[in-house]
Amino acid sequence: MGDFNLALVIVAIVLCIVVFIFNVYLLINYQHPDDANQAYFPKFVVVLGLSVAAISILMLPADVANRQACRHAIYNGACNLTLPMKDLWLAIYILDAVLVFFVIPFAMFYYEGDQDKSVGKRIKSAMLWVVTTAIVCGLVLGILYGMAGKVDFTVMHLSSSTTSFPSTWDFNSNQQCIGGSGSHQCSAFTASASSEKTWTMRATFPEYVVALATIVGSVLFAIFGGIGIACLPLGLIFSFIRRPKAVITRSQYIKEATELGKKARELKKAADSLHQEERSGSKGRKWRKNVKAVGKELLQLEEDVKLLEEMYPQGEKAETSWALTVLGYLAKLVLGILGLIVSVAWVAHIVIYLLISPPLSPFLNEVFIKLDNIWGLLGTVAFAFFCFYLLLAVIAGAMMLGLRLVFITIHPMKWGATLMNSFLFNVGLILLCSISVIQFCSTAFAYYAQATAAQEIFGHTLQSLRGIRYLYKYNVFQIAFVVLAGLTFVYYAAFGWRRRKPSGRFQLST
Repeated sequence: MGDFNLALVIVAIVLCIVVFIFNVYLLINYQHPDDANQAYFPKFVVVLGLSVAAISILMLPADVANRQACRHAIYNGACNLTLPMKDLWLAIYILDAVLVFFVIPFAMFYYEGDQDKSVGKRIKSAMLWVVTTAIVCGLVLGILYGMAGKVDFTVMHLSSSTTSFPSTWDFNSNQQCIGGSGSHQCSAFTASASSEKTWTMRATFPEYVVALATIVGSVLFAIFGGIGIACLPLGLIFSFIRRPKAVITRSQYIKEATELGKKARELKKAADSLHQEERSGSKGRKWRKNVKAVGKELLQLEEDVKLLEEMYPQGEKAETSWALTVLGYLAKLVLGILGLIVSVAWVAHIVIYLLISPPLSPFLNEVFIKLDNIWGLLGTVAFAFFCFYLLLAVIAGAMMLGLRLVFITIHPMKWGATLMNSFLFNVGLILLCSISVIQFCSTAFAYYAQATAAQEIFGHTLQSLRGIRYLYKYNVFQIAFVVLAGLTFVYYAAFGWRRRKPSGRFQLST
């Protein structure tokens, strides 16, 4: 057991280092050229936020592995666990909340501040916005906590008499209590409804704040995760279906490039017009609407340019470039099929284990347990993969909705062209959803992750808060997740194979 604990510590340290290096790699390759060699504080926040989100997801399988190191102990206190998981969970939760509600908004206000102002004035302006937001949120949270910050635990009152210690025990379906069951209810399965009682306690303020943050994250998770669990694999598969089948001719290339050039000039003219309006101070509702429209059209233009470059590779290594393009689409098809299998397994598990009461089968819980029997950490690795896949689905769903809906601010992640404000927005979204992903996984895999610190934190207290517990009692988030996943599957089946039609001439709204 000592070797296993040592291995767990080594794996945890190595994974933290790998996560940090990978996030630095993402930042370097995704950042916009205009942000090179500047905006160091927002970059530090981005790397820290991504690392916290990834490590928080990895902590759940680490919690399981930490508990399994003492699986032969008679009770939890009979074994000294390697990692203090409860303290680590609370630290990650607090850090997550501080980043989402204070540090990331400050970094965004600072980054988007007037570049003509001095650094001190930009810091002062950003701090003013953050402090104002914090005061308003604090007042709202305080009022809500005072009115509804209580926990209602539903318990069952069971009792039994005492008797001398006998040489043999004679229990059956009619005799379930010591000393006779005539006037006592000692079985939770046969007790009447009148035996149920409600214990009411005042929740601590940090627990209540954590619960409300989890509710906000759960709403986003149900929407983005439900859509993303379908669009992540199907997007890859239909990308292969809509791929360019062959290289176009030079005349076709010139014709398409000319049309894209016209579109680019229209967008530049529109952007210059909006910039003049901004300088004149006329930033009304129509101006914001036009800014979003220009941003959306610019994203479509970039996609069209990329597709045209794929269909007509140029340079000395044009054939190699086309071959790599073909291999890339084949890789998308393979990854899409594998992702579709995982997505179907996720949806089936939610229906079988969470929505049907009592559960038809432990399903993936049992799979992980059998994998652990093959090799100590194999089930834990599979468990971590399913949790990470759920976080990727949330990100995919957020990206899809951000590009489809006008009322959601568009902050796309583009390779080599992502500004820091878009980076910060997406990191905040990922952090807010990551805790909900952990809570969802700890519920979905409760049989496999039993007796862990995560279940203690995300289990009874969170799901018993007054006013909030009914969302969990009636599986509101799980039902919304499955419904949105089904609707997205239908949408892709009906429209996913179609190519996007050109939007025609772009004009500003007047």
